Amino acid sequence: MKCITMITGGARSGKSRYALSLARKISAPRAFIATAESVDEEMRRRIDHHRQERASDFTAFEEPLNPGLILKKLPSDIHVAVLDCLTVWIGNLMHRHPNALGSFEEIDRFLPALDQPPCDLIIVTNEVGMGIVPHNDLARGFRDIAGSLNQHVAAKADRVIFMVSGYPIVVKETES
Repeated sequence: MKCITMITGGARSGKSRYALSLARKISAPRAFIATAESVDEEMRRRIDHHRQERASDFTAFEEPLNPGLILKKLPSDIHVAVLDCLTVWIGNLMHRHPNALGSFEEIDRFLPALDQPPCDLIIVTNEVGMGIVPHNDLARGFRDIAGSLNQHVAAKADRVIFMVSGYPIVVKETES
């Protein structure tokens, strides 16, 4: 049975680093599904940093809009895939579909793909709902979509880990 681990937490809490360390405990071959797009110099630096962290340990797939499609197309010999990150993906969807009103067919297609994952999955996301209520509609919409998607993924996950200052706290652990 394939295991889904969801890693959530605040910005710069160590989520991606921890996801890679978990994935490296599983025998290769490994995949990395990146949702980030190189839209400016700061993002290019972040992407380059993440590429260096992965080194050659992972086969990379870059998919900013439809990571569920990549899950379906992963080579059958992949043992584990890290999907980083759901909230960056939501930002991409909101940018590309500004009039979608919080409903995205890409998300609707992604969630069923988690019912029978092709390999062990480690899914990284941000917890964005613990702060103040955002002042504008766009930010509130982003927070709401992220919160809803995180809840759906957490319900399907075997394990949910909350990162705090680089330390993992297990929130959910399902016996297999």
